Amino acid sequence: MQKLTITRPDDWHLHVRDGVMLKAVLPHTVRQFSRAIIMPNLKPPVRSVADAAAYRDRIIAAIPAGQQFEPLMTLYLTDNTDPEEIIAAKASQFVKAVKYYPAGATTNSDFGVTDIRKCDRVFAAMQQVDMPLLLHGEVTDKGVDVFDREKIFIEQQLLPLKQRFPNLRIVLEHITTSDAVQFVLAHNHVAATITPQHLLFNRNALFQGGIRPHFYCLPILKHEQHRRAILQAATSGNPKFFLGTDSAPHDRNNKETSCGCAGCYSALHAMELYAEAFESVDALDKLEAFASFHGPDFYKLPRNTQQITLVKTPWRIPDQVPLPESELVPLRAGEEMTWQMA
Repeated sequence: MQKLTITRPDDWHLHVRDGVMLKAVLPHTVRQFSRAIIMPNLKPPVRSVADAAAYRDRIIAAIPAGQQFEPLMTLYLTDNTDPEEIIAAKASQFVKAVKYYPAGATTNSDFGVTDIRKCDRVFAAMQQVDMPLLLHGEVTDKGVDVFDREKIFIEQQLLPLKQRFPNLRIVLEHITTSDAVQFVLAHNHVAATITPQHLLFNRNALFQGGIRPHFYCLPILKHEQHRRAILQAATSGNPKFFLGTDSAPHDRNNKETSCGCAGCYSALHAMELYAEAFESVDALDKLEAFASFHGPDFYKLPRNTQQITLVKTPWRIPDQVPLPESELVPLRAGEEMTWQMA
């Protein structure tokens, strides 16, 4: 196959930051995607409908002239979130989900939840109004190995949560293990997003030729057997699995340092990366549903009607994306790709 035309996709897990970074990275997403679920982990985080409305306005203002894009907003769950805020979020029409971060799990998660049971009143309200819960599914116990934190979260926190709220719609985000795949398949009202890096790379990518900080993300890349399980799930055609890049921009200075930030920047070339992953198992015929149908169906939104085209032609990923005072290094910077958006 030399050319692939599919329904315009959406990104169901995206970081666009704010200010200068927002203006630099948003055009990359807009070029490929019609809509995106916007992560709320700013400083301070997006905790209220009013916060989400203001952030949405800033995103809309940064959309390149003449292009269309819809930011789908989320609220940042804290120990003190009021259930009434959930009711207001549902009524707003533009807040589509609530995001759970365990306190200290990842970038700007210091405001996150210290004990998931503290939020049961919020979860009850979410279940009542049918507001999806998006989970960063890791425990933060320092005694748990970093490669086991998703598995332990599922066993210790997610299974009990699902038992307490069986009808709560849940997206287990950026899944990285066969354990997560099995959980999603086994439970109703549960779906999962999958990133390009977890489809394409295992944990060896972090250390090839030295420490490679631009492959460092959370949840961290896992063993090859888990990568294969994730790839099989994504390419299976099962509607429980859909595209979510978790593209997370950090400038070079905050990645290439003694304590670098977690996050891979893939918005620049996301669809090309996904095409490469699907082609690796001869499943390009499954890419459209994964990228364009399963997400809107889960969120109960209409599918897009526009199309994009990918062409098989070699090109080189830029070494960097310029920023006013630094630069942004994309995933696999400087390497050659075989698919490109027309």
